[in-house]
Amino acid sequence: MLPPTDARIVSRIGFVQPVLILRRIPMKRALTLAIAALGLATAAHAGGDPAKGEKIFKKCKSCHAIVAPDGTAIVKGGKVGPNLYGVIGRKAGSYEGYKYSKALKAAGENGLVWSEEELAKFVANPKKYLGGKSKMSFKLRKGGEDVAAYLASVAKSE
Repeated sequence: MLPPTDARIVSRIGFVQPVLILRRIPMKRALTLAIAALGLATAAHAGGDPAKGEKIFKKCKSCHAIVAPDGTAIVKGGKVGPNLYGVIGRKAGSYEGYKYSKALKAAGENGLVWSEEELAKFVANPKKYLGGKSKMSFKLRKGGEDVAAYLASVAKSE
């Protein structure tokens, strides 16, 4: 329990209850709870930056293009990989006319739909994400969430 002097000082500020509660929780546990709360808050706000993603996508365009359904080239790029227009929200391994790896087709058949989060995980290490088999050998170690946000924004802006 707080000595009366501490309680009077704290009550003038209006924080009696939280201080009393924290005094009863061991410091180690209070720190653990604070760190966990901070981690949840960070995860809730972890989104990509489409502007940064547009710049980072330059690394991707050697293999991928972004072409709208009407044929408008948003980003001219290679045809080694599938068109990435509308990839967010698309079932994995389902872009018409592209021959995907068996592993990626199986992931799509098992229900994988590309979200920004899943695409960011995939581009960080495609082979590891699919369990060792992927046609995509490039690893985008940083900025995957930004590229995913950019790809999502391209399809929304149409």
